[in-house]
Amino acid sequence: MCYSSAYPFQDEKFQHTYYYCQNCEFIFLDEKHIVSSKKEVEVYERHDNNFQNKGYVKMFERFIESNIKPFEDKLKTALDFGCGPGPVLAEMLRQRGIEVDIYDLYFYPEKVYEHKSYDLITSTEVFEHLEDPVKTTKLLKTHLNHGGYLAIMTRFHPRSTIEFNKWFYRIDPTHIAFYQPKTFEVIADKLGMKLVQYDSTDSLVLKKI
Repeated sequence: MCYSSAYPFQDEKFQHTYYYCQNCEFIFLDEKHIVSSKKEVEVYERHDNNFQNKGYVKMFERFIESNIKPFEDKLKTALDFGCGPGPVLAEMLRQRGIEVDIYDLYFYPEKVYEHKSYDLITSTEVFEHLEDPVKTTKLLKTHLNHGGYLAIMTRFHPRSTIEFNKWFYRIDPTHIAFYQPKTFEVIADKLGMKLVQYDSTDSLVLKKI
């Protein structure tokens, strides 16, 4: 991520090795523990991600209020990148008058974003699954209009490895990458973007400048 040294630590419960860079605050799972694509899809298919799940909808309502509404007057087009099997957020954005495309590696694999660019790209509960978050962010930047926004949701890790080893978010076997806002500030600097806002728990916005 930032070419600094990352030190290893163990999660004894699952016998996993992680690496923690204290410079950019990125934590990542050793590649030998990364699950197969088949296993990943099996986990996703167990999620209850639809409009009937009131908690799931409420999560997106908060995400929109904090990370999209402040820029809404500039947003005509959007891509929901990694929308999952039930593209709830995309539909909620359409209800706000935004034209939305959807893409998901497993459930909507057609790369509809190719040869297109957008005012907004959302990527919620995606970045924790990425083996190369810089590469993915760079791809998404190329499909943003100048001045466009990349709104991301992923739970920020506790900075203590002791607390990390108690943290619920690591239990999901498909979660392999964990961040703090500083991590995304480093990514933004590498790619010529700007971290324009973030909260204390799980969401942030990058701007293409």
